[in-house]
Amino acid sequence: MKTLTDHSKSLVCEQKWVYVLLMGTAGMMGAYTFTLRGGVFCNAQTANFVMMAVAFGQKQWLSGCYYLIPVFAYFSGAFLSEILPSPVKRLKFLRWDTYLIGLEILVLLAAGLIPLSWPDHIVQVMINFIASMQYNTFRQTKGIPMATTFCTNHLRQIGIALAKLIQKKDRTMIHREIVHAEMLLSFVAGGILLTAVCPIMKEKAVWLALLPLLIIFIRMVRADLTTEHDLLDAKPSGH
Repeated sequence: MKTLTDHSKSLVCEQKWVYVLLMGTAGMMGAYTFTLRGGVFCNAQTANFVMMAVAFGQKQWLSGCYYLIPVFAYFSGAFLSEILPSPVKRLKFLRWDTYLIGLEILVLLAAGLIPLSWPDHIVQVMINFIASMQYNTFRQTKGIPMATTFCTNHLRQIGIALAKLIQKKDRTMIHREIVHAEMLLSFVAGGILLTAVCPIMKEKAVWLALLPLLIIFIRMVRADLTTEHDLLDAKPSGH
């Protein structure tokens, strides 16, 4: 299996600009579900486990069991995103990463067609699923571990890098701090933009997230069919 050991020759799916756009998209998805789809944040699952524990602690058994639905959707996304790359490679057409971005586009397009009068849980589960797949698929950019659907890891990494910079005078940490800060800013910017258009576009506001995803998709398809076609078997860093 081919691999890329030189970070200067990273695959398109590993480049920083892709992660910046994915973080912006994640900020949009989070703002969308919180603002219009039930006041929840579907990009991660800690809150669902907390709410499930609280419900069970209050003996609200049925309410607590509901949270197993988004948890299972997130679990399924991680499971499938780990299983599917192998059969996709055998097609020798596009990389799994590219197919995933295409799937995200379709799911968000469908989410924008679901009226706000429908149960919020439908869209919440849809976004739980694709957020999990994205988180598990896009793991690292040029040697720097990433989380593309939430901010906790980036904030943690900035703190670690600052500590190493102060204690060990490791100036390479400055670059890491900048990269993680860029991810946080992109996430916040995406959330601000999506929230601003929610009153205007209503349920279709999530379509704003299609713009960065389309940019990524087009660039990755082009690479898969041309410059990186002989690297379809190459594993992105972090896998």
